[in-house]
Amino acid sequence: MKKILIALFIMLFVAGAMVIFAETQQPSITKSYGVVSTTAYYKDFNEVFTGDWQKYGQKFTILQEKYFKNIYTILIIATPLIFLLHFLVIGAFKFAHSGEKIPWYSFLGRVIHWIAAVTFVIMLISGLAMIYGNLFGGGNFIRFLRYTHGIVAIVFGVTALILFVLWVKDAIPKTYDIKWFLVMGGYLSKSQKIIKADKFNAGQKVWFWLATLGGIIMAVTGYIMYFFAGTTDTLRISVMIHIILGMALLVMFIVHVYMGVFSVKGSLQSMIYGYKMPEEAKMLHNAHYEKLKKEGYISE
Repeated sequence: MKKILIALFIMLFVAGAMVIFAETQQPSITKSYGVVSTTAYYKDFNEVFTGDWQKYGQKFTILQEKYFKNIYTILIIATPLIFLLHFLVIGAFKFAHSGEKIPWYSFLGRVIHWIAAVTFVIMLISGLAMIYGNLFGGGNFIRFLRYTHGIVAIVFGVTALILFVLWVKDAIPKTYDIKWFLVMGGYLSKSQKIIKADKFNAGQKVWFWLATLGGIIMAVTGYIMYFFAGTTDTLRISVMIHIILGMALLVMFIVHVYMGVFSVKGSLQSMIYGYKMPEEAKMLHNAHYEKLKKEGYISE
C-alpha cells in the first residue's frame, strides 16, 4: 500500500508539473481579449505563436516528409526479420521445467504489468495508424484513434509509475551489466552458459528505464501535442521528440516480446504464474539466484 501511495503521489506531481508547464507556455497575450489593433500587438502575437519558423520549421517539415515514416517502415520490417534470423540460426533456449518453484514476480506486479502491456499495445497500434493515416483514409477513424491514444495513455502513465516504484530497486544498473552487453546475455551462442545478471538482466533494465522514464517524456510531449499547449516551435519540438522516442520504444518492445515469448522457451510463464524454475534462474539470472539461495528462498 505504501508503494502504491508513493506512485500516486508521483503521478499527481507529474500531472501538476504538466499543467504548470502548459500554463507557462500559454502567453499572457491570449489571456485577455480586449479590443487591440496595433501593429505591435500583431507582431507580438506572431512572435509568440509562430516564432522563427525557419529555426525548426524546415527541419520539422523535412523530417515529417522524408524520414519519420520511412524510418518507422524500416524498423517495423527489419526488426522482426532480424529476430526471425536469430531464431532460425540460434534457436530458443530450453530449460527444464521441473524442480522447486522460485518466487519471481508478485501478484500486484504481474497485474500492473499486463495492464501496462495491453495499454502500450493499444497506444503503439493507434500511434502507428496515425503515422500511416493516409493508408486508412484519415477522417473519423484516425480521429477516433487519436482520442483513444490520449485516453489510454493516461492509464499507461499510471501503471508505469506504479511499476517504477515496484521494480526500480531491481532495475538499478550494476557493473556486471556491462559484461552482459558484451556477450549479449549469451543469446548469440547456441551453448548455454551461466550469465551473471540480476532479477532483471541488463536488457530488461534498459527496457524498464525506457518504458518508465521514456513513458513520462512521451506523456509530457503527448500532452503538449494533444492540447496544443505551447508555441508553434514547442509543438514541433514535442512532435519530434515524441516520434523519435517512439522509434526506440517500438524496437525495444519487439525485443521484449521476442525475448519473453520466443527466445527462452517457457519464460513467459513467470509473468503469468509469478515463479521461475531453478535451471533458467541459475543460468540467466545467476546473481539474483545466488542471492535468493543465500537468503534461504531456495532450498538446494
